[in-house]
Parts: sequence; C-alpha cells; structure tokens
Amino acid sequence: MTMRNSNNKFSRGDYFLWAFAVIILVLLFQSGFFTAEAWQDFGRRFYQNFVYQERYMMLVNGLRSTIFMTSFATLIGLVVGVIVSVIRVAHEGGVHIPVLNAIANCYVAALRGTPVMVQLLIWNFTVFASARDLNTQYIAILAFGLNSGAYIAEIFRGGIGSIDRGQMEAARSLGLSYGTSMRFVILPQAIRNVIPMLFNEFIVLLKETSVAGYIGIDDLTRAGQNIQALTMEHSQPLLMVALIYLVIVMFLSSLVRRLEKYLSRSKRG
Repeated sequence: MTMRNSNNKFSRGDYFLWAFAVIILVLLFQSGFFTAEAWQDFGRRFYQNFVYQERYMMLVNGLRSTIFMTSFATLIGLVVGVIVSVIRVAHEGGVHIPVLNAIANCYVAALRGTPVMVQLLIWNFTVFASARDLNTQYIAILAFGLNSGAYIAEIFRGGIGSIDRGQMEAARSLGLSYGTSMRFVILPQAIRNVIPMLFNEFIVLLKETSVAGYIGIDDLTRAGQNIQALTMEHSQPLLMVALIYLVIVMFLSSLVRRLEKYLSRSKRG
C-alpha cells in the first residue's frame, strides 16, 4: 500500500502559484522592465504616485474604510443569517411559520440572485434617496451586510443540517422547547462546523466592498482611482491596490487553513 508523503509542504495550488510567478517574471524581463532606464522611470512614477504630498495616506485611509465596512457588514450578516437560517430550518422541521418562511426564502433568493453593486445603488439612490444627511458609508454597510446575510443564512442552514437529527430529538425528549434546543444544543455545534466558511465569506465580502466607490465612498479601490486622477498614472495606483488586496486575502486565507487544521485535529481528539 502506498501512502502520501505527509512531509510534502507544497500543494498543487502552490506549484501553480510559483509557475504563474515565473511566467510574470519572464514577461517583465522580455519587456525590459529590469533595465536601468525602466527602474529610474519606475522610481520617479512611484514617488509621484505615493510619496509626493504623502499620497500613500489616501491608500491607508481607504484601507481603513474598507476594513470598517467589511467588519460591520459581517456582523450584520451574521445576525441576519442566523435568524433566517433558523426560520427556514424550523419550518422544514415541522414548526408552522409559513409567512416567516416565505419572507426568508424571498430574501435569500432576491439577495443572492442580484449583483451586490445593483443592491448598493438601489439602497443609496432609491431607498435612502431622501436621506441625504445620512453617511453613505452606513448605507454601504447595510447593503453589504444584508447581501452577506443571505449567503451566511445558507452557510448556517448547511451547518445545522450537518448535525445529527438525534441531537434535536434527544433535547426535546428531555423537555426542552424547540427554541431552547436550537439555541443551546444545535447552534453551538453548527457554529463550530461553519467557522471556516464564515471566514471565507469575510474574505469574499472584503473584495466585494471594492464597488463602494460607486456611491462616493473613498474605500481602497476609490483611493487608487483618486491617485490616478491626480497623477494621470494609470498602472501603479491600481496595481498597488491589487497588491494590498492580495496580501490581505493571502494572510486571511492562511488563517483559514490553520483554523481548519486545528478544528479537524480537535474533532479527532
């Protein structure tokens, strides 16, 4: 019997990443990027884009705005997602709540079936059209949070469904109500199962907030566009924005992988 070498630290995805990096380096070399003249021009443009008048602070402030929106939108998504998932699971489990279940189903279908940018525009230019004194960042948090809630609802629904039905039956046989059984028996186990998927949803939401600039919010992407407008440089600002997103996503993805390994070990233990 052959066994996989557990000491092999490189996955197939790592090899593809290294291959992609090599291809990029070859293309840059062929384009003359590594010549002295190209580096001098690169340094001049870099100074103009980010150092002159401390324009890098535009990216720093934009990153703060992006993280702020993502964090609070995730909190809204968690609350809404748990409530919606419990309603749908309870209805499927025999609790007679047809109106609430219909509302929950419509909510999930509508929010998952339309682009988040369209939802953002509707919230800002239709729902809150008359509330011009309201900070648009709060509107974006609400829009992103409700959109994320639809996906988190499905995540929690799957997590609850993964719990053995005997857990609920055992809790009910002890005299606990359906709500109490769900709150103290089912949901804690479901949350443990879906934590990695919730982190992945946070990563997705972090990238989705890049459309917030359409309603005038100076997020990270909009900050890069603002630098473009000042310097008339169309490559470095957006490449820097992409690099910042990439570093953050890679860092969060590594945390998710470590968390998954930790949870799998704790389950085996």
